[in-house]
Amino acid sequence: MVGAGLILVVVTITFLLINLAPGDPARLWAGPAAGEAELAAARHALGLDQPLPTRYVSWLWNFVRGDWGMSLARQRPVAGLIADALPHTLMLTGLSLLATYLGGITLGLIQAARNRSALDTGITVGSLFVLGMPSYWLATMLVLVFAYGAARGGWPGWLQLPALGVASLDAEFLSPVGRVMDRARHLVLPLATLGLLGIAGTARFVRAAALEVGHLPYIRTARAKGLGGFVVARRHVLRNALIPVITLLGLSLPMLFSGTVFVEVIFAWPGMGREMVSAVGARDYPVALATTAIYGALVVLGNLAADLLYAVADPRLREDPS
Repeated sequence: MVGAGLILVVVTITFLLINLAPGDPARLWAGPAAGEAELAAARHALGLDQPLPTRYVSWLWNFVRGDWGMSLARQRPVAGLIADALPHTLMLTGLSLLATYLGGITLGLIQAARNRSALDTGITVGSLFVLGMPSYWLATMLVLVFAYGAARGGWPGWLQLPALGVASLDAEFLSPVGRVMDRARHLVLPLATLGLLGIAGTARFVRAAALEVGHLPYIRTARAKGLGGFVVARRHVLRNALIPVITLLGLSLPMLFSGTVFVEVIFAWPGMGREMVSAVGARDYPVALATTAIYGALVVLGNLAADLLYAVADPRLREDPS
């Protein structure tokens, strides 16, 4: 219920902001050459001649029933646009989450094991350097270096990475393996942008959690029994350090999705973030509202998944209190 209420608040604010912004969506629907009669007919067809509360209730009722309307700019059903864009966004966010937590947990445990060493200091400095970069700036720098700079500098072909879209123009003429490789090359820079920022933040969090767990009595007892460092880290330190990391997962999802919006726009990645930005700029409010609602639902579902992971990481939460 709390999640549904949060989504309702988000889409309500978005609805009000879009409808109170200057401009006339009917002009987009009817075309720039439309006269006053055509504009009036378009406003009536879109329901824009009704009071704002009436339009909001009508839109919300239709949205809940699955009628998401037509895109004003594309003249296509909004559900079809979302169906095309959502898989690209889910693939990008899913892979970035995987890279973030695999890389961040690994680096964090290495830092905790080599606490106050030169390696620990170097990773810490590098993490702080990356965390100081906004996602849009990091994305732009990666494009300048690995797309524009690599091509101008005559770098090896495997270092010259594409910066736009999900596939090359000639991808349909490639072999199945070639298409997979082409898609992977287009994914490198967007994934690196989100992954580097996520790994840097997660590594610092895991390092602090592992150091805190490493000083507890049962960890010292395990080491005193002669268990190796790797066994102690895997069986005891990692499992107990995952509790605060799961908390970080729930907190980082809104930032991840907002970062995905910037990345999709910069790399022309055909996901929901790019659709949402284009829709807001064009006052295509059916698309903007639908994408906002889905982003809100993804954040709520992600936090629900984080709550379920608590029970997996900490068996005490599965015990019956009675």
